This record gives sequence, structure tokens and C-alpha cells, in this order.
Amino acid sequence: MTRSVFCKKYQQEMEGLARPPYPGPRGQEVFDNVSRQAWEEWLQHQTRLINEKHLNMMDADARKYLAEQMDKFFSGDDYDKAEGYVPEKS
Repeated sequence: MTRSVFCKKYQQEMEGLARPPYPGPRGQEVFDNVSRQAWEEWLQHQTRLINEKHLNMMDADARKYLAEQMDKFFSGDDYDKAEGYVPEKS
């Protein structure tokens, strides 16, 4: 059985994650308030940001930047896009 959450990105009840994506309060906050669909979209966007901006995940500033972008992504604020990304045509 799937669990539902009120997704803060889409502002509606949607399927939630099966477990918190990482430990601690931040992971629990994502688990409680972000849908599986929004999380998967974030992971794809995060990968594009890391690749396009050549982020080193060993760098604390890069991790802080991604955390800020994740908050903006889920809250509907204006977030950074990967400059070279062109979506595939379906």
C-alpha cells in the first residue's frame, strides 16, 4: 500500500516516498511533505545542476548551494536551471 502526502511542490495529495531520502530532520521533512514524483524530478534536476555547473560534492559550498536550490525547487520559488539543458521532445 502506498502512502499519501500533501506535496508542497504540487499543492495536492500525491503518492509519497517509501522512506526518508536521507537521515535527520531534513530527510524527514522531505519524507513528510514531498511527493515521490516531485522527488524524482528534483533528482533529475540536481544531476543536471551538478553536471552543468561542475559541482564537486566534496565541497561544502556546493552541498549548501544544492540544499538551497532544493528548497526553492519544492517551494515554487525561482530556482537555478542548467544553462545547457534542452528537454527531449516526446
